[in-house]
Amino acid sequence: MPEPHIPVLLRPLMAEVSPVSGVWLDGTFGAGSYTRALLDAGADQVIAVDRDPSVFEMARSWADDYGDRLRMVAGTFDQLDEYTDEKLDGVVLDLGVSSMQLDQPERGFSFMADGPLDMRMGDTGPNAADLVNGLDEQELADILFYFGEERASRRIARTIVQEAEKRYIGTTLELVEIIERCLPRPKPGQSHPATRSFQALRIAVNGEYEQLADGLSAAERALKPGGLLAVVTFHSIEDRMVKRFFQDRAGQGGQGNRYAPAEAQRAARFRIKTRRAVGPDDQELAENPRSRSAKLRVASRTCAEAGAVERSILGMPILPKKGARR
Repeated sequence: MPEPHIPVLLRPLMAEVSPVSGVWLDGTFGAGSYTRALLDAGADQVIAVDRDPSVFEMARSWADDYGDRLRMVAGTFDQLDEYTDEKLDGVVLDLGVSSMQLDQPERGFSFMADGPLDMRMGDTGPNAADLVNGLDEQELADILFYFGEERASRRIARTIVQEAEKRYIGTTLELVEIIERCLPRPKPGQSHPATRSFQALRIAVNGEYEQLADGLSAAERALKPGGLLAVVTFHSIEDRMVKRFFQDRAGQGGQGNRYAPAEAQRAARFRIKTRRAVGPDDQELAENPRSRSAKLRVASRTCAEAGAVERSILGMPILPKKGARR
């Protein structure tokens, strides 16, 4: 049986956002752990959003206990400001793939079990097999390098394309075997050779970086003054984007140098609550080793008018145009 879902950084998140009241939006509902914690802590209502339709069926056993205090919405959090007409008291985002999805081999997220090479959070659009079997070597290598920070991206992409010319690569373990051929056997304590490649493909399939950039902007538009934005990330690129977004919106952007003028001073749109990212404590690491890379950042909305966000400020990876060299 799959292991039960264990929410990541739930205790520190609730400590940072308490006391809880008003209307909140959980943009990554999943197993509903954050939503239930917010409702139990005193939220008047939680709008629970997820792009995976299966999660709402799994929540039926307990959702009715909260009545109309819980509203479930099938959608993506980059459009979260469109799901309510009133300003929100808080927004919570728990990024990446959940343990619940990893433990379902048929979803294709895990390199530890065999399943179709899918990786879609929802049920529409191209899947990972489409990318693996359809992209040329440069396009595939760029995804592995920019989205997964895989240093052996070109070697892995070359081998995948060579294999795809011989046969259709349709399962997770078929792809894992190809990647393992390209990399040395990991030493004790090192991550699995396929970790970065699977991460990169999942991010590309689901457009996760674009969704994160748009979701942060949508939260800025949706939150009332004093409203809180709490984001849990699971790898360095996501955390960098959130950190730079908060710094920029808090007026802590570039100070300028002799090559570039300082940015014009503007009113801060957020005040940062967590000066440093909050990670798991020893107890959580013991209970849930999957939490080891998680980081939490929280900021509160000011009364300054929302505005456009320059994606270049966020350090968001952008794939080169076809034919451009890295």
